[in-house]
Amino acid sequence: MIPPPTNIGSKARRSEARARGKLRGIGIANPIEIAGGPVASPNPEFARVEISPAGKIRIHVGSMDSGQGHGTAFRQIIADRLGLDTEDMEIVTGDTHEVPRGTGTFGSRTLAAAGGAIWAAADTIIERLKEHATARLEAHRSEIVFEHGIYRVDGRNRAVSFAQIMAEQAGPVSAETFVSNEGATFPNGCHICEVEVDPETGHVELVAYSVVDDVGHMVNPLLVKGQITGGVAQGLGQALMENAVYDPHSGQLLSATFMDYAMPRAADMPGVEVVGYPVPTRQNPLGVKGAGEAGTVGALSAVMSAVSDALRPFGVRHLDMPVTPDRIWRCLKTQPVKEPSA
Repeated sequence: MIPPPTNIGSKARRSEARARGKLRGIGIANPIEIAGGPVASPNPEFARVEISPAGKIRIHVGSMDSGQGHGTAFRQIIADRLGLDTEDMEIVTGDTHEVPRGTGTFGSRTLAAAGGAIWAAADTIIERLKEHATARLEAHRSEIVFEHGIYRVDGRNRAVSFAQIMAEQAGPVSAETFVSNEGATFPNGCHICEVEVDPETGHVELVAYSVVDDVGHMVNPLLVKGQITGGVAQGLGQALMENAVYDPHSGQLLSATFMDYAMPRAADMPGVEVVGYPVPTRQNPLGVKGAGEAGTVGALSAVMSAVSDALRPFGVRHLDMPVTPDRIWRCLKTQPVKEPSA
């Protein structure tokens, strides 16, 4: 199917779809969620940063990575703060001998909580080495400022890198923290979804999906886009196909494997357009708000609203998730057709 031009209005796209025998609908959602709570007293997280004179770094973190790319973001935090090479960094998680405590990964908290703890540990090391920088730069401690891996004398053209100061140390330097952020954050955004429904079969096709999200400062925009796109896929699955089915007589679960339980595949997803609108928060030193659930929170209502809008000519006002082809087909066969309102 060749999609209609995107530069025509939604009414024109709806008319073009009807000419092809399809019902087109649009759904808009403005989600906002809490991340990294509770609101006034977020749970703390553990981090330990160890740096050798040669610049080798071990970052111990209490939060576990299950595919989100935490290690990449953690390395970037240290690289941006201390000016060190990400290739020389090792992430240690899940080992209770080396990581004595931790709160964990949940509630879109990891980059704010664990990232904030890593930042705090790095700050402790920066302050600890400031005396060495003071001697090297022949300045008073109060004159020394630190930015992006450089100690410099405020207002004067004298500076030395963190790596240079670290190389002069007799042995490794380390610091550990178990800290909380100032408060929870509230990532928010806007999701716009367009679908086409085949009234003969009840099949729903996502033809366009756009997201504008404010997840605060984006340490790694590519990871954020991947998180949001994956979240949209999860929301799509719940809205259109994923369902736990039980035998009404025995209570036996009938959709216990992926042979029977439907989930989205690549062919079910349109090219999701994700645009960042970052407004950094003051609740943590990184300015991040959390992105782990952002895609799903908006997708559920955006997809369901789009399907409901497509079925509006049939007088349909409510459908339960998942809106499977069978449910839509049965609904259309029992509703009188109405002309769409202007």
